[in-house]
Amino acid sequence: MDTGSSAQDGLFDESLVERVEQPSDVPMDANAGARKRFKAFEPDAVMLVPPSLEEWLPQGHLARFIGELVDGELDLTRFHASYAKAKGQPPYDPRLMLRILLYGYCVGVRSSRELEKACTDVVAFRWLAAQQAPDFRSIARFRERHLAALANVFLQALELCRAAGMVSLGHVALDGTKVRANASRHKAMS
Repeated sequence: MDTGSSAQDGLFDESLVERVEQPSDVPMDANAGARKRFKAFEPDAVMLVPPSLEEWLPQGHLARFIGELVDGELDLTRFHASYAKAKGQPPYDPRLMLRILLYGYCVGVRSSRELEKACTDVVAFRWLAAQQAPDFRSIARFRERHLAALANVFLQALELCRAAGMVSLGHVALDGTKVRANASRHKAMS
C-alpha cells in the first residue's frame, strides 16, 4: 500500500476504479433519490399492542399439530409422577419441554443448544414454548431424566398414527452374523 500518495484519501485506490461517463443526451436529475418514497422503516418504534405469535403461525402448521398432540392426546402421567417429591426451583412444565423436543425431532433440530437458540429465534418454537426459553442445560436434563418416558411417548405417537391410518407397523429383523470369507484379513476391516 502506498502511504505517500495523496490520491488515496477515500476507502479505495482511485486507480482501481473505472470511470463511466453519463451520456450527454440523457438529462441527469441530481435529486432523483431524495424524492423517492420508501416503505416505513422505524426500528425503534414502540408498539402499543405487542404482536401475537398466534397470528404469526399459520393455521395448518406442524407446530400446531405437535401442540395439540402433546396437550390433548398423549398420556403424560409418567412425567408428572417423577416430580412428586422434587425440591428446589419449579421446573419447566413437561408439556412445554415435550412440545419443543418433539417439534425439534420433526424438523431436525436435536441439539439442546440449538433448541435453546430456536426458542428465541424461530416463531414456531416460540409459539410452542409460550414465549419461554429454557436453557440448554434444562433441556438436556429433562431429556436425560425422562428417557424411558420419552420412549413411551414415541410409542403413543406411533399408536395414534396407526389408528389414524398414517402408518402400518410391522417387524424388522437384523442379523449380525459374521461369515468367514475369502479375503485378506489386512484388507477387511471391521
